[in-house]
Amino acid sequence: MEKYLVLNSPFQSKKPEHLIPAECDVVFVADMFVEDLIGGAELTSEALIESSTFNVHKIHAKNVTMTTLELGCQKYWIFGNFSLLDNKLIPSIVANLRYSILEYDYKFCKYRSIEKHLEIEQKECDCHEQVYGKLMSAFFYGAKSLWFMSEAQQSLYFERFPFLDEHENWVLSSVFSEQFFVALKLLKEKQRLIEKSGWLVVGSTSWIKGTNAGIKWCEENNKEFKVIHNWPYERVLEELNQAEGLVYLPLGGDTCPRIVIEAKLLNCQLELNDNVQHKDEIWFNTDDPFDTEAYLYASREKFWHSIAHTMNWAPTISGYTTTKNCISSEYPWVQCIQSMLGFCNEVIVVDGGSTDGTWEELQSMKAAQEDDRLKVFQVERDWNHPRFAVYDGLQKAEARSRCTGDFCWQMDADEVVHENDYKKIMSLVKVFPSQVDLVSLPVIEYWGGEKKVRIDVNPWKWRLSKNLSHITHGIPSEFRKQDEDGNLYASPGTDGCDYINNETFERIPHASFYTQEIHSLRMNALNNDSASLNKYAQWFDALVESLPGVHHFSWFDIERKIKTYKNYWQQHWESLYNIRQEDTPENNMFFQKPWTDVSDDEIREMAKRLAAELGGWIFHTPVNFDTTVPYISPPHALPEVIAQNVEN
Repeated sequence: MEKYLVLNSPFQSKKPEHLIPAECDVVFVADMFVEDLIGGAELTSEALIESSTFNVHKIHAKNVTMTTLELGCQKYWIFGNFSLLDNKLIPSIVANLRYSILEYDYKFCKYRSIEKHLEIEQKECDCHEQVYGKLMSAFFYGAKSLWFMSEAQQSLYFERFPFLDEHENWVLSSVFSEQFFVALKLLKEKQRLIEKSGWLVVGSTSWIKGTNAGIKWCEENNKEFKVIHNWPYERVLEELNQAEGLVYLPLGGDTCPRIVIEAKLLNCQLELNDNVQHKDEIWFNTDDPFDTEAYLYASREKFWHSIAHTMNWAPTISGYTTTKNCISSEYPWVQCIQSMLGFCNEVIVVDGGSTDGTWEELQSMKAAQEDDRLKVFQVERDWNHPRFAVYDGLQKAEARSRCTGDFCWQMDADEVVHENDYKKIMSLVKVFPSQVDLVSLPVIEYWGGEKKVRIDVNPWKWRLSKNLSHITHGIPSEFRKQDEDGNLYASPGTDGCDYINNETFERIPHASFYTQEIHSLRMNALNNDSASLNKYAQWFDALVESLPGVHHFSWFDIERKIKTYKNYWQQHWESLYNIRQEDTPENNMFFQKPWTDVSDDEIREMAKRLAAELGGWIFHTPVNFDTTVPYISPPHALPEVIAQNVEN
């Protein structure tokens, strides 16, 4: 029995229309296959599928649905003829799949032929300037590689869509199976015993194939002829083997008609026009039939060698973080770095001038590594400056600027990636959405230990991005201010570390899994709706099962967190926002009395109460133990590097 991928979603209510076998490597999409029609495109597709060393699954274009795409999102896709594909699916394909396109004609034209467009509408094809053509160009642009049937076809595409020339492009031509080359050898053996005579004309009910023009040529040149029409493929080859020549005079561009190639290989004379687009290519326009046969024989290997290279492409990932006195702050910074070393090609750490042994420990960690993936730097700043909080974003920007990978993964020193997510991250960069530069991913936010996960804060954070030179960290343009001394600060609404454009300071757009529907569900759960809480918990469990994320330990040890509020965070926000808050009871959201009057014992007891009685609290307002703050259970166990610490 075949095993099929299933979508791990608590909200899936119906069976998918088309299942993708779990063991397949490549999904091949086409309107028709040889089981449906023996045509040139279908024979080329079948020759490729038969020769693949990968497990290829065929699917008709009309049967592809959103569910199909979801089930096959980890597969590699090849799109042949796809006129029956639901065009509404194309944006999702571009954004989420790794795929190549095998172009047999001109998909940007709604008639798949610019000459046919002219004949039907009595005007030149302008589809490339219309919505349909632009959708097709986006589809082609999103492909990892494009395969054309002829140089002329490729050139016509580049004329209309010059940006496609930036991609990996190949001219393949028609492709022939191993069985064909065996049959060719046998036919040539027969040919020695016969005298070739008569001509063949390609027959078709479509005017564009030029059947009447071929018949007229034969009649004008006193040639005996037969018209090929609805003949079995084996008969076509037999007749070509016996014929003196083939005449094919299409009235529109035919990218690489395989019958012309078959005729040449069987030593037929050829009467062609310029609409036979491959006729002047070097491999075809040669007097040595061995050159043509060798080129064609290598086509299958050429195709799959390139596809294999694309499939196995492993983008490099640079992880980066910043440190400053992490030992005294009791951050899990060592575990943070260790987790990034589990999946990153390099890990960049920029220390801000630690004085508590953090810098020395970083150097020891680097020395202990068997490779040079851990790279540590110290960039000291004036942390006594009145606007020192702005340096937090600058330190992140500094760390990012030193990254050399294809992608960047940012973490704070109190965040850790679970070991189960290492492979997910490496898989995600292979299918990173082509139309976005930054994605947000899940955050598991603990509260008071390992038993509670907060829902009163957003479950996402900007995390993974393309390593592009214009992306940096800092204060977005709408929040940038200057004090009376010309120093940069922020208005509330940013933590000063946003992803921004380094020239315009505008925010970098990001793709997110977090929808308005889920937000509403979370808000209902926070209002103590038990059904919404259960649904949200199910959604979150499924989410962290499918997407990589981080475990955030900021509020894991609440006692430590309250002490950082007392000793640091108040000064940080005053510096960032250019405000001054006196140490008064009104400004202390934990105790409603001045911090100078709060003892360590009081902090310890407050931490115990918060952990036991609440599921979180946002300290913009005084804590209220009469309020219920819902929470959910962790979706899985703590990361191993943290679990060992907790046990100890």
